[in-house]
Amino acid sequence: MGSVSLKIGDGTARFKRATLCSSAVNILMIFSVITTNLFAYYAFTSSPKTQLHHVHNNNISLISDHVSLILKEIDVNQKKLAQMEKQLLGYESIDLSRPNIANELKIFLQGHQLPLGKDSRTGITEMASSVGHFCEKNTDLLSQFMSYKVSGPCPDDWSVAQKLILQGCEPLPRRRCFGKTIPKVGLQTFPISLWKNVSNKTVNWSGLNCKSFECLNAKKLSRECIGCFDLVNGYENKRFVKAKSKNDFLVDDVLALGSGGIRIGFDLGGGSGSFAATMADRNVTIVTTTLNIDAPFNEFISARGLFPLYISLGHRFPFYDNVFDLIRAGSALDIGGKPEKLEFLMFDIDRILRAGGLFWLDNFYCANEEKKQALTRLIEKFGYKKLKWVVGEKVDSVGSGKSEVVLSAVLQKPSRA
Repeated sequence: MGSVSLKIGDGTARFKRATLCSSAVNILMIFSVITTNLFAYYAFTSSPKTQLHHVHNNNISLISDHVSLILKEIDVNQKKLAQMEKQLLGYESIDLSRPNIANELKIFLQGHQLPLGKDSRTGITEMASSVGHFCEKNTDLLSQFMSYKVSGPCPDDWSVAQKLILQGCEPLPRRRCFGKTIPKVGLQTFPISLWKNVSNKTVNWSGLNCKSFECLNAKKLSRECIGCFDLVNGYENKRFVKAKSKNDFLVDDVLALGSGGIRIGFDLGGGSGSFAATMADRNVTIVTTTLNIDAPFNEFISARGLFPLYISLGHRFPFYDNVFDLIRAGSALDIGGKPEKLEFLMFDIDRILRAGGLFWLDNFYCANEEKKQALTRLIEKFGYKKLKWVVGEKVDSVGSGKSEVVLSAVLQKPSRA
């Protein structure tokens, strides 16, 4: 059995598989109907026979009052039920009937009926469009993102999209407009492109304070990116192959721990992609997650012939289970907030890492001993084998400039039943 809910705002019917929540709501609705009918029966039959001589107009007035009370009771119950359903389901849908909602957003979010009816394998009757649940809290900004001329050029609003992503509105809705094209003048062929500086002309600099890579190299953008756009004269071409401290592991040493079984990997918050480039030199394919915070990281990584993935760490990784041989995470793993947030992230990392695969924790900054102990307990929960484990100190080049405790480790995922 399933339940049918009609949404007046967009005129579409949405079918949902029956759940404990929907069953509870149905029972409450039935109870409400029975109650109001009993109330109506009482209203029409409670007058004693001695009052039958009252004027006909007074009877109509009395009935009208009772009917009004019944309608008010029904309205109150419906509002209570709607609120209870939202609380039971744990989310609030985007109200498309609100004013100033872009028409393109309404069209995108409408369900599309399957041409052959119900699908026998999945049980669905329509294709629903995917959009992040926090988009409800950013409806005005989302509507701005979806305001454009259909089949025309997209507005130069990538910063709006990134702001939505960082606020949890992820994934974003698709759009029917043409993105701005940048002529990729001066791109190098692969693998020469891995360690050649990228031309400024290959990047869209709108929305950024710096308008060149020379400007960016003079800034300390993050712990993963200090002069990280200088591939020739900077430190990038030495990272992962030459250690500055005991916490800097070398890729050849890590690959040796994998016993030759490292072919594809995943790099979380990988800066300008130098880890992926170093691994590409060793015939290992790496996917790098990054956002364009203060710099065109995605365009720079792709110009090197590497694979950038434009998602936040709050996004469930769009990969199937047990697919990666190696996953590397640096200081980007520190997402802050409640410890449960880090647990969700770690469980997703564990999900996509195959049994026997390596998890490389690279210079994770521990703000204090309590944080280090919490991370250690979390790692031990997964039962990983500690192949390398080094705790040391490193200067915070981006923040205070003081020495901070860092943890570097190479862990091997166990095989579980």
